[in-house]
Amino acid sequence: MPGRRGLTGPAAPEHDSVQSLHVPTKLPRTHGVRVPLENTMSKRNSAAAKTAARERLRIEREREAKRAKAKRQIIVALSVVGVLAAAGGIGYAVVQANKPAYWDEAKNAKLVKPANTSGKNGTTVVMGKASAKKTLVMYEDPRCPVCAQFEQTVGATVKSDFDAGKFKIQYVGATFLDGSLSGEGSKNALSALGAALNVSPEAFLEYKTALYSAKYHPEETEDKFKDDSYLIKVADTVSALKGNAKFQSAVKNGTYDRWALEMSKTFDKSGVSGTPTLKMDGKKLTDSGGQNAPMTVADFNTALAAALKG
Repeated sequence: MPGRRGLTGPAAPEHDSVQSLHVPTKLPRTHGVRVPLENTMSKRNSAAAKTAARERLRIEREREAKRAKAKRQIIVALSVVGVLAAAGGIGYAVVQANKPAYWDEAKNAKLVKPANTSGKNGTTVVMGKASAKKTLVMYEDPRCPVCAQFEQTVGATVKSDFDAGKFKIQYVGATFLDGSLSGEGSKNALSALGAALNVSPEAFLEYKTALYSAKYHPEETEDKFKDDSYLIKVADTVSALKGNAKFQSAVKNGTYDRWALEMSKTFDKSGVSGTPTLKMDGKKLTDSGGQNAPMTVADFNTALAAALKG
């Protein structure tokens, strides 16, 4: 059989072609030593695994770094908020500290004069029969324990002589104990007395007696009169004031707070240094010692008799 162009020799048998497809295993050289192919593949896989592990570690470190950064940012933000809140709190405290106290603000409130008063600021409070020629001026502080003692001991006699027309009564309220003891009960009670006076002179006198009673007058250091509800509770013992919505509203709303402050100024300008003080025709009514207010019925009767003759 003629040969193919470019080929010499007889045609290769078919089984030779099949044999040519078989590739014998070759061993690579490494430093002159033949290494099995399986070991080389294992080393390559191991190297790839290490690379992958390093990559995963790098990625995890980046994630951790991002988390740490975010955490720092949150801490900084919270710190700023905390500083601002603290600054705001300090600012609020400063504002509150510099804010005028309630009674300081009351000085500039609208002046409402109770009925049954006279004078520029309604601080002249005179009660009694027109036929009475003399006037007994009584200086009292609502929180004053000696005033309470006087009212409890001599008050009924004073009221009896007043009703008999022996004298008129002029009331001058003081609040100096709020300053010396701290508190606001004297001012608050004086304002409530203004609300009672607005109802009637009789309601005023009965309410004053109730406030000074052994049952309701607190210890000097106990500022119970600062509580409107307590003042209303005491007022409920006075028939003209019990359940009186107008009176209660005036107490709760501080209608006569400014008036109480004006009345207190009247006391401060009087030159009287303590309570209770009783005067008639500008002269003090005193006990037998000639210094203090008469604290017994006998001393009061003696002092009054002398004053009425003067």
